[in-house]
Amino acid sequence: MGSISIWHWLIVLLVVILVFGTKKLRNLGTDLGSAVKGFKEGIKSEDEKSAQAKTEIPPGTGQTIEGEAKKETPKV
Repeated sequence: MGSISIWHWLIVLLVVILVFGTKKLRNLGTDLGSAVKGFKEGIKSEDEKSAQAKTEIPPGTGQTIEGEAKKETPKV
């Protein structure tokens, strides 16, 4: 007593199949699979974006930065 055996799980599975039917369970599995696939693709694209940002050369390593220098006037 107290532990759930394989027979209990099989009875639960049979009841779930009888209640929902195989078509609904198959659709649920398909939807869940496509959601996981979309999540993985989203994570993968974020990793690619961060990898591209890391490969950019920071200023000061042989690049010319254009700008304008102005002299600050003292306030009286």
